[in-house]
Amino acid sequence: MKIDDVVRNAFAMPLTSPSYPPGPYRFVNREYMIITYRTDPEALRRVVPEPLQFDEPLVKYEFIRMPDSTGFGDYTESGQVIPVTYEGVHGGYVHSMYLNDDAPIAGGREIWGFPKKLAEPSLHAVKDALVGTLDYGGQRVATATMGFKHRALDTAKILESLKQPNFMLKIIPHVDCTPRICELVRYYLEDLTVKGAWEGPGALALFPHALAPVADLPVLEVKSAVHILSDLTLGLGEVVHDYLAK
Repeated sequence: MKIDDVVRNAFAMPLTSPSYPPGPYRFVNREYMIITYRTDPEALRRVVPEPLQFDEPLVKYEFIRMPDSTGFGDYTESGQVIPVTYEGVHGGYVHSMYLNDDAPIAGGREIWGFPKKLAEPSLHAVKDALVGTLDYGGQRVATATMGFKHRALDTAKILESLKQPNFMLKIIPHVDCTPRICELVRYYLEDLTVKGAWEGPGALALFPHALAPVADLPVLEVKSAVHILSDLTLGLGEVVHDYLAK
């Protein structure tokens, strides 16, 4: 293979069989359960990176079921998103994500900088409850429940909330283990359709784990539980702050 061939064909690793195809990445019937809870503000200050800021000590614990996603297939995800502001604009900082499919783990980390790790999340209805669980290495890390479709929500308001920007830290090491890339990335969800949205009573339990430390942001009070069904496209990112720039 010639040098020009490498440059022309290189997209992702491995060179001759990338772990994921180029985007855009479309999601059909993407299902969320989001438990918003109050946590310890000091714990938040330890993990929210400048220049992001937060107004209230809140965390959104998310379980996301994705049965039909372009290039990534059928998988489930779970993690924490922290409501923040950047230059006065409200959005969400993606703090942790755990999922059960290699392609979106590799693609999410390499393209956007999603903080993805391999684990076993699940989201499904059990009789009159929606139940989300997260296991890491065979150990239970999180359990969330909410009443199934107790009250319908205004889908227009949910749509506007999903249009807010999202942020994450993209960190790629150099070959000598020093940081090669360290950037604050912003992205948006695009071509959104909210097919339904509901609220109900919710509960969330987090369990300590050395390698999946979701419990480091403890649950002090559950504020809301929301269930959303949507179609969307995962927009590509843009760098808004380069931590290594001089």
